[in-house]
Amino acid sequence: MKEIRGYVIVGVITAVIIYMISPYIFGNHIQIIESNNKPLQGKPNSYAEVFQKVNKSVVSIYTRKSADRNNVYFIDPRKKALIKKEHSPSGQGSGVIVSNQGHVVTNFHVIAGSNEILIRDHKGNEFATAIIGIDPLTDLAILKINKDTTPITLGKIENISIGDIALAIGNPLGVGQTITLGIISATDKEVAPNAYSYQRYVQTDAAINPGNSGGALVNSNGELIGINTAIISISGGADGIGFAIPIDIAKYVLKEIIENGEVIRGYVGISAEINYKGVGVLVNGVIPDSPAYKGDVRAYDIIRKVNNNIVTEIKEVQKIIGMVRPGQTLTMEILRDRKIINVNILVSKMSYQSR
Repeated sequence: MKEIRGYVIVGVITAVIIYMISPYIFGNHIQIIESNNKPLQGKPNSYAEVFQKVNKSVVSIYTRKSADRNNVYFIDPRKKALIKKEHSPSGQGSGVIVSNQGHVVTNFHVIAGSNEILIRDHKGNEFATAIIGIDPLTDLAILKINKDTTPITLGKIENISIGDIALAIGNPLGVGQTITLGIISATDKEVAPNAYSYQRYVQTDAAINPGNSGGALVNSNGELIGINTAIISISGGADGIGFAIPIDIAKYVLKEIIENGEVIRGYVGISAEINYKGVGVLVNGVIPDSPAYKGDVRAYDIIRKVNNNIVTEIKEVQKIIGMVRPGQTLTMEILRDRKIINVNILVSKMSYQSR
């Protein structure tokens, strides 16, 4: 009797076990595990707060251009000089609001040759736009809409380091406002070896596509650290090599255009040998009747100092000259025939023709 009772108990237990596991063995029931945790706002694995902080300061730009096949010119960081681009009937890009009075920074090539420029904010509101000023040398333009706006917070170039988080915000391929995540891959990057000192970039692997041009590159605090401007790509899409104009250049251009309507840079009229390995900067050409020529600078002179600053690269010379206001005098210490000579040069205003 006890044996029968034992068999019954074992049978019941076995039946219960089979009943419980049978859906998993014989049925199509699957088990999934879902998290009940809410997103950690403001934590390292979420940049929602950053996006909410800056999205109202990033706009989409739509342009309509002349049907004429005239050409426009601007500096492309992938090229070594001013390049030519034909008008297209329409275009699209991005921009960044930088003042509470409606000033917007974008790339010059986004609006070049346009007859009409329309700005659309993050809510979809559209505004007619005025061009305040352009600077093809840095591929920047300042626009304005007639509206009180929320400006983005501007970062500082000295706080940017390789490996920092970078987020690109804009309107890629016209799909609407989009944020992509990456890091700073390089700072103070020279894309073209013969470019001017003003043409240097922050490199990032955050996805940048056509339409992102003129948009914001921000850090993890939502501070603007660059204006997205170009990519190097084999496929034509985002291959992880994108470039942004550093915030210090953008701030300088903004200030110059707001105050003067244009970027005013000094000009003296010399060219230099970029592969010179000696001490100083070797002059390989002086434009006739230029300020440098009138100041007695000649080909094969070696520039050792400019305004008492020791120089070793032509970009250093360009930077110093570019910051001198037209009408002011700068000094150069040059080596000629093994003799040190000091010359004074009356700086003139750089024009696109004089470059």
